[in-house]
Amino acid sequence: MAQTASIMEIHPVAVTHPPAQDRRRFTRITFDARTELRINGERWPVQLVDISLKGLLVRLIDPVELAVGDELEARVTLARGEIELCLPVTLTRMTPPYLGFECGAIDLESISHLRRLLELNLGDASLLDRELEQLVAEE
Repeated sequence: MAQTASIMEIHPVAVTHPPAQDRRRFTRITFDARTELRINGERWPVQLVDISLKGLLVRLIDPVELAVGDELEARVTLARGEIELCLPVTLTRMTPPYLGFECGAIDLESISHLRRLLELNLGDASLLDRELEQLVAEE
């Protein structure tokens, strides 16, 4: 029997600030939440490793056939199933068992929940405000 993810709540673990030489410009939050990837009617549970305003990193539970550039939807379930982030994502890197995704245009409800999640975990509203300004400037 394949191992499945049964993580239902957010469990903050760490805030990762990118090193100066790292190309990432958005602070990543490391935590557990029930997460699923969807494409063409197929669904795969994955383990969420970290998330930011611009993307997410997941760990595969079961093998999947994907290629860099594939566009999927990531569903991240928060607050005991009461909130679901619906994130359009593009696969940007594969280092099995890890997959890195860049977020596309996120709907208003999902970005509001993501912003609140990051705000609570960052503990620095000014840092989040700067990252949101940068995100808007890139769009």
